[in-house]
Amino acid sequence: MPNNYLVSRRHFLGYSAAAAMAATLPGRVFADDHMAGMQMPGDLLQEGPGKWALAKPTHVRLAVNLNAICLAPVVVADQHNFFKAHNLEVEFVNFGNSTELLLESIATGKAEAAIGMALRWLKALEQGFDVKLTAGTHGGCMRLLARDGGPTTLEQLKGKTIGVTDMAGADKNFFSLMLKKHGVDPNTDVDWRVFPQDLLPMVLEKGEIQAASGSDPVMWRLTQKPGYREIGTNLMDEYAKLSCCVVGTRGSLIREQPEVAAAITHAILQAHAYAAKHPEAIGSEFNGQALNTTPQEIASVLKTHTHGHYSVGNAFVNEIDVYARDLKAINVLRPETDPLLFAKGITSNVLV
Repeated sequence: MPNNYLVSRRHFLGYSAAAAMAATLPGRVFADDHMAGMQMPGDLLQEGPGKWALAKPTHVRLAVNLNAICLAPVVVADQHNFFKAHNLEVEFVNFGNSTELLLESIATGKAEAAIGMALRWLKALEQGFDVKLTAGTHGGCMRLLARDGGPTTLEQLKGKTIGVTDMAGADKNFFSLMLKKHGVDPNTDVDWRVFPQDLLPMVLEKGEIQAASGSDPVMWRLTQKPGYREIGTNLMDEYAKLSCCVVGTRGSLIREQPEVAAAITHAILQAHAYAAKHPEAIGSEFNGQALNTTPQEIASVLKTHTHGHYSVGNAFVNEIDVYARDLKAINVLRPETDPLLFAKGITSNVLV
């Protein structure tokens, strides 16, 4: 089998069952060519922490957006002993959607690690933060919607107005690069307008915008209402095979305590493996943390993500290379940035 993944097969032997189950769920797309090149991790639940358990209890600070449904598996991880089994005593630091503050907190030692969206982090990492990405955790959680009678394809968005919540948001970056791939220049052929997320449905219905881009659960909820259609998600085209969220750790942690970075990464992958098999349990446990939702809705949203997919090692470098290449094509990354060298420079394979 190709060595795209540099993680021990002994520790990751049965995880393919989780991925196989995930692939049967709506929105969980695993392209055949990607599966052929993957060494799927084993059943992390049954195998336990293995060699990545630390010798003694270690306190770490993990920066996250505690309200993000796609991070629910990590937020409730200790209810299933994932962190504790690795001898990690995790303190969550909630940075919400502030990517720059979050990355600065890791680089300056206010947190040891964080989880966030690759499309939001890569531009900031290009600026030179001392942060290394160690794994991709899952795919899915961004959607582009229109009203019935409106555009049905990316090509039909040429000359139209798209509503977003943040001009630097991961969803805006993603659908910009997808428009580019479908022959629509995201900088000149469409107009982007910023609205608070809860106003997007109203301005879409009024016709002030012809499409709306955003993240779950709000956008998923709209797909369940009459009158809305999904134009695309970040599980479309080749991105069906990629991770959207990533684990980042402080560079000095990897240099000085690589075993801690490995324990954090492995425990987080375990949590997502559990979510792929048990979305209802995660929904029930995360419900107290989320706002204006239900356990059933959380579970339904998780089923549309690919928590049965992960990437580390060379495969993870290749995924970041794809993101960097496409972000460069839409002028988010600098013209002189070499995507592959950049991907290699900001990643570290700690699970060796």
